[in-house]
Amino acid sequence: MTTMAERTHTTSGAPDPASGTTTLSLSKAVNEGLRAAMRRDDKVMLMGEDIGPLGGVFRVTDGLQAEFGEQRVVDTPLAESGIVGTAIGLAMRGYRPVCEIQFDGFVFPAFNQITTQLAKIHNRTRGAVSMPVVIRIPYGGGIGAVEHHSESPEALFAHTAGLRVVSPSNPQDAYTMIQEAIASPDPVLFFEPKGRYWAKGAVDLGTPVASATLNAAKVVRTGTDVTLVAYGPSVETALKTADALAAEGRSAEVLDLRAISPIDTAAVVASVRKTGRCVVIHEAPVFFGAGAEIAARVTEECFYALEAPVLRVGGFHTPYPVAKHEHEYLPSVDRVLDAVDRAFAH
Repeated sequence: MTTMAERTHTTSGAPDPASGTTTLSLSKAVNEGLRAAMRRDDKVMLMGEDIGPLGGVFRVTDGLQAEFGEQRVVDTPLAESGIVGTAIGLAMRGYRPVCEIQFDGFVFPAFNQITTQLAKIHNRTRGAVSMPVVIRIPYGGGIGAVEHHSESPEALFAHTAGLRVVSPSNPQDAYTMIQEAIASPDPVLFFEPKGRYWAKGAVDLGTPVASATLNAAKVVRTGTDVTLVAYGPSVETALKTADALAAEGRSAEVLDLRAISPIDTAAVVASVRKTGRCVVIHEAPVFFGAGAEIAARVTEECFYALEAPVLRVGGFHTPYPVAKHEHEYLPSVDRVLDAVDRAFAH
């Protein structure tokens, strides 16, 4: 058996992923995206706890070790700092590691490695060393989990220069964005909305992959009266809110941010200048959250176009509650409708 050091970097001759459109759940779309990236480049490897024969807690890596072997799909000890530290060393040797963190709250033992090493090595070496490392993090609530299993810590990483922070909201983006993240020369925190893992949608397996578009926001519903900005699990909430507003005769534009860092400011500004109102939605606490940065940028760029202050709907400034109360903590359609009503009251 060849060792990892003996493997050659091959990007040609590997089987291409299947083409055509199919229906996949979001978790299966990530699985297929990982498979496509691993077939395309044998320097792509996966690391994480129970990701081999078990296929991970959410079965996102199901079948990948059987196809690519134990040297490319590595079951690691329960040591998140060690996983990320090893990935940094592998990236220095030319590999493209993809690390899985089992649950959002388990990323904190690796926080030092991510924010003081992974995020800074490219700058520290004046561009001589790239860090093409992806860290997959199932995040968010809605699954009735216990403590430390429903966190939304994306703002902590978005605050750190040198990291890209992204989150897909649907199966098509999950399939494409995981491949774009792996192709990126920069470290990427890939936040997967676990509450949406079982949501199904059409996926075009032949979609081209270009890491340059990884931070591009998308208008997923056009409107004229108010812009609802969301990402990850909150996009579905925004779309349901838009349906409710349509029944009231109000037209909402829904913008799927997709990337929390860097923010596609141009897309947000273009939408808000058209509608004159903006409500930002995310599951993370509103206090010092991503919505605060978006609100500040919108206020700076759209001050004379705004008909009302930018409002935010999200989690409260408390620890995540026990499962039976999480529906009161998470942003709901009713809470977003209330914010829209306040925006129209000005």
